[in-house]
Amino acid sequence: MPFPLAWLARRSLRFLHALGGLMGWLAYALSPSYRRRLKTNATLAGVDAAQRRAAVADAGKLVMELPRLWLRPRERTISDPVRWEGAELLEELLSRGKGLVLLTPHMGSFEVSAQAYAERFGEQQPITVLYRPARQAWLRELEETARARPALATAPATLAGVRQMLRALKKGQTLGLLPDQVPPEGMGMWTPFFGQPAYTMTLAARLVLQTGAAVAVLWTERLPRGAGYVVRAQPLPVPLPERAADGSIDDAAAALAINRSMEQVILQKPSQYLWGYHRYKSPRRAEASS
Repeated sequence: MPFPLAWLARRSLRFLHALGGLMGWLAYALSPSYRRRLKTNATLAGVDAAQRRAAVADAGKLVMELPRLWLRPRERTISDPVRWEGAELLEELLSRGKGLVLLTPHMGSFEVSAQAYAERFGEQQPITVLYRPARQAWLRELEETARARPALATAPATLAGVRQMLRALKKGQTLGLLPDQVPPEGMGMWTPFFGQPAYTMTLAARLVLQTGAAVAVLWTERLPRGAGYVVRAQPLPVPLPERAADGSIDDAAAALAINRSMEQVILQKPSQYLWGYHRYKSPRRAEASS
C-alpha cells in the first residue's frame, strides 16, 4: 500500500476535506481543459458562479476522503457520523421481497452510499455495485479489494459484470449504479442531459423493467467541516415508462426518464455534483471479458 494513502487514511475527515478543497482548486488552476469542462457543464444546468466555485472544492474533497473510506478494516463501519433521510422508503421497498435497483449520480459522497446501505440493510438484502475499473493496475486492485465489504459486492462495467448484476437481481438482491456514467459502446444511447446529448446507459432501466424490480434514488450529501454525511433515499422523480403489450422496452423513453430524474436530484445540491466529469464524451469500446 503506498505510504501517502495509508497516512491519509488515518487523518480526520475534517483535515481531509480541508486538504481536498485546496487540491480541488489546484487541479482547477492547473488544467484549462478541466476548467472549461466544469464551467460549460455547470452552465448548461443553470448553476450559478457561487455553486460552481463550491463544486471545485467539493470535487477535491471527494478524492481526499477515499483513503479513509477504502482503507479501514473490512469489518469496521464507516468511521464518521452517517445520518439517514428516507430510510423508511428502502424498508418498504425491501419488504416486497423483490430485487431493488438504487441509482446514484456522481454527486456528494457517492462512495458512501453503497457502504452505508450495506451496513444498514445488507444483512437483509446484500448489494452489488457496478464500477468502471481503473486503467492503472495498482489502482484497479485497490478498488476491487477496498470496495468489497460484508454484504457489498462489486461488478465491473463489462459484459461479465452485467451478467453478474442480473444474477444478483434475479436472486432478489439490490444493485447500485451510477446512471450518469458514460457506458461502454453498445450499452447506451444518445439522450439529452441538461439539454445536450449525452451517451446514457440503457442498463439501469432495463434491469428494472425486465425483472420487475423496485427502483429508487440513493445519494449522500457531504456535510461541512468534516461533520459526516447524510444519506438520502428518494423515489425516482420521473417514473419509467411501462413495457409495451408485446414486452418490448422503449429504450429512448426510459433513458430520457433516467436523465430527467438525475437532473432533478442533482439540482437539489448542485455544488456537490462532479461538473468536471466528462459526461458528454463518446463511449469507449466495450470489454468482452467472460
